[in-house]
This record gives sequence, structure tokens and C-alpha cells, in this order.
Amino acid sequence: MLKTSDLFDLTHSLAGSYLAMFEYPWQALGGIKELILTLGPQLGEDYQERMPQVWVHKSASIAPTAYLGAPCIIGANTEVRHCAFIRGSALVGENCVVGNSVELKNVILFDNVQVPHYNYVGDSILGYKSHMGAGSLTSNVKSDKALVVVKDGAEQIPTGLKKFGAMLGDHVEVGCNSVLNPGTVIGRNTNIYPTSCVRGVVPESSIWKTGGKIVRKI
Repeated sequence: MLKTSDLFDLTHSLAGSYLAMFEYPWQALGGIKELILTLGPQLGEDYQERMPQVWVHKSASIAPTAYLGAPCIIGANTEVRHCAFIRGSALVGENCVVGNSVELKNVILFDNVQVPHYNYVGDSILGYKSHMGAGSLTSNVKSDKALVVVKDGAEQIPTGLKKFGAMLGDHVEVGCNSVLNPGTVIGRNTNIYPTSCVRGVVPESSIWKTGGKIVRKI
């Protein structure tokens, strides 16, 4: 369930071929910047390089108050709203919503992802049609600054990463004002209750309820 192929349909991202090289998706975090710099010049005439190393599809809607930091790619029909802050190293797919006061840093957003209201997403990958409710955040650095370990029950997988937010599989729904702690991995088709504090691995097709209780979807 933790592997790249378990979490994502790789046909729904410009990063698909790149991600396919990694057994675990968090292994791809360190190369997002270079990936964007490689892909950008090859995107063709449907994309405009609005400023150095910032490629935006002609059909995308960018609010005048939004900040697009290099390098980044903004896909077709994506909407970047008022005061969004894209710090750089962000590959945003097609038909996405990056909402008001949302901050992105070192991320891959698959097609049809929505981070529409007051979200922070850093050092993370969000799968196809995943959605983060208003105020939900990824926490990407541990409070003791130790390297992040992915914890799946009794199994612990060292990542070697100081900065690692969350991996959201396809069709994940994160409730409003939830916090995804460093190294969180959420399987496909899973729902997170609002105001949850999530850590570790959450299985696919399940519901994370109040208090961290996990139940399978019927």
C-alpha cells in the first residue's frame, strides 16, 4: 500500500514517468525542482513562460495577486486564486484549484487536485482528485528536527528526509482543519474526519474518525 504504484494512477500527472522510477513516492521529493526544470522547456506552445522558469498553460486562470515562484508548472484549466503563494518547485496538474492564501512548496499535485482554502502543502505529493478541506495542513518537519520515519503499525521505514509532509493517494478527502503530521501516508479512496491529527499510514478505502479510530468503508 505504501508503494508509488499503490497510491497513484501515474497517467494523471506530467510527473508520471518520473515517479515510476521510485518504489516509494517520498523518494521523489528531492528531485522535484530538477524535474520541473527539465519538463518546462519541453511543454510546447500551449504553455507560456511568464517569467524565467515559470510555465503556465494558456487556459489556466491566475489571480493578479497570486505569487508564482520559480520553478513551477501550472497545468491546463487550473485556477490559482487570490493571494496564493507558490514558493517554487511546484508541479501543479490540470483542472486543479489552488485557493486563497494557499501556500505550496516542493510539491506535485496530480490532475484535479483541490487545495482551495488556507492550506499549506509542503514536501508532499497529492494524488488524482484528492481534496484538502479548508484549513487542513501538511506538517513537513518534526518538532525535534529528526529525520522522518514512516510508521505502518509495527513497521518503521526510515526515509532519510528531514522534510517530508504527506503522500495522499488518489481520491483522498481530508476534512477541514486537519493536520497531517510528517511522514503521513494516506491510501486511495480514504476519508479523514475534520479537525483530525493524522500520523503514520492510513489504509486505502477507509475512514479516519475522531480520536484516530480507523474503519473500513463498507
